[in-house]
Amino acid sequence: MTTPEPGNNTMGAACALSAILCFSFVDLGIKLLSEGYALHQVVFLRSLVSLSVFLLVILPLGGGWPALRTGRPGAHLLRGAFIVCANVCLFLGLAALPIADAVAIFFVSPLAIAVMSVIFLGETVGPRRWTAIILGLAGVLLIVQPGTEAFQAASLLPMLSALLYGAMHMVTRRVRTTESATTMTFYVILTFMISSAIIGLLIGDGRFAGGAHPALEFLLRAWAPPSRGDIWIIVMLGVAGVTGSWLISQAYRLSEAAFAAPFEYVAMPISIFWGVAFFDTWPQLNAWAGIVLIIGSGLYMLWRESAAAARPRYRR
Repeated sequence: MTTPEPGNNTMGAACALSAILCFSFVDLGIKLLSEGYALHQVVFLRSLVSLSVFLLVILPLGGGWPALRTGRPGAHLLRGAFIVCANVCLFLGLAALPIADAVAIFFVSPLAIAVMSVIFLGETVGPRRWTAIILGLAGVLLIVQPGTEAFQAASLLPMLSALLYGAMHMVTRRVRTTESATTMTFYVILTFMISSAIIGLLIGDGRFAGGAHPALEFLLRAWAPPSRGDIWIIVMLGVAGVTGSWLISQAYRLSEAAFAAPFEYVAMPISIFWGVAFFDTWPQLNAWAGIVLIIGSGLYMLWRESAAAARPRYRR
């Protein structure tokens, strides 16, 4: 397997940005399907599509069947459990909150990842990176203000998702030198498929459904045949999900966790766009100031890393 080398932070950032674009499509699709289907059904069908894309495209390009061999099944199981639980919490939050609010609350995750990387991985986070992270978080606070509907009980779901997401990336950093992004992606898909199938068998008949809360109804609703139009959304979820999973695994293998994390803030302006285009939820003027801080913090870190990497290698 490839060992991370100095200068790979820039490539890791590019993978993170691409992954976040894929995940934004997943967020949109989940929001669109949350009123008509059960979460575990959507996740199971999405996983079938993801597995097909993985076997047909990613696996041949990622080393073939030998890439699926691993000597660390426990780490993959733990990583898969973290990401499945993180996704369930975020998806349930998307069902109950405006898409931009849910994504904004989720972005306590870069700070959580930065803190965890110092505690568990021994990585160094300098004052300039801390400043960029804090500015990004300040941008989130400008978008999600105290007293808005984002601060209802359902807002705890994306917060919990953020913590689980950070824990997943700690495992990724632990296994990055022995496990490829292809290997990690396969076991995440497998964990999603098995867990959603088990939940579907246990409660997929809808006997616990009927509650008024959107998140609970999304979790407990009975399975239903998808309409022709919704099948295409499920296909989009599967393709975007597996592509994003591979890219984000690659991002956190190549770069330091505290460096890659702030680039995920780009999901915030994308989610605002989805909210306006699909759900007619317009952001307030303060949101635009938040977007500037969010994007600016990520671009500043990318510029700093690129400049630092170029100095010892090129003389002008």
